Amino acid sequence: MISRLVHIPAGPSGTISLEGMLELPDNATGVVLFAHGSGSSRLSPRNNYVARVLRDAGLGTLLIDLLTLHEDTDYATRFDIPLLTRRLLAATRWLQSEPATLSLAIGYFGASTGAAAALQAAAEEGRKIAAVVSRGGRPDLAGEEALNRVAAPTLLIVGGFDDVVIGLNQEAHRALRCEKELIVIPGATHLFEEPGTLEQVAKHAAHWFGKFMPRSGAGSR
Repeated sequence: MISRLVHIPAGPSGTISLEGMLELPDNATGVVLFAHGSGSSRLSPRNNYVARVLRDAGLGTLLIDLLTLHEDTDYATRFDIPLLTRRLLAATRWLQSEPATLSLAIGYFGASTGAAAALQAAAEEGRKIAAVVSRGGRPDLAGEEALNRVAAPTLLIVGGFDDVVIGLNQEAHRALRCEKELIVIPGATHLFEEPGTLEQVAKHAAHWFGKFMPRSGAGSR
């Protein structure tokens, strides 16, 4: 088992360092890179819960802050999807070169605005990304052109009481041309705070990643 704090260079000439936590169970079958939503962080209890479930299923996880503390105080920056995407791609490159993860399949788990960044990054990376999962995400913010280019199988999960976001996810689902699925969790609001709803999210995510990341390194290159 590997569990360590990492610092990933990003920005022009690596001028910015992104802090994250890399955790790899023994014989990991892949690694899932988390892109959290606006106003959240890699310490989000919801994403950390999902990450634990994924590790129990044999997947590694990298939870990372895509913005510096200073940047995260700017509301506009939180919704700068191209910036978040560039940072996510920097973290992806790091995983692709790090000895402990370079042979592993890579997946993205995005929440809120992080889902849009995950899908833009997946469009850029093509089949180098094994699978994408969005939790209560805003995949519509990725833009139709990027959604059309996503090759990675994509699962969109939305709360049944999150009316506006359901509609936005339905629009994004129609724009995706890859293997895809939209799951609505009954009785859940945007943050999946209702009893049992986050557990359902984690279960669906683990199944989706397990389906497309079945063996060490499968589908990652």
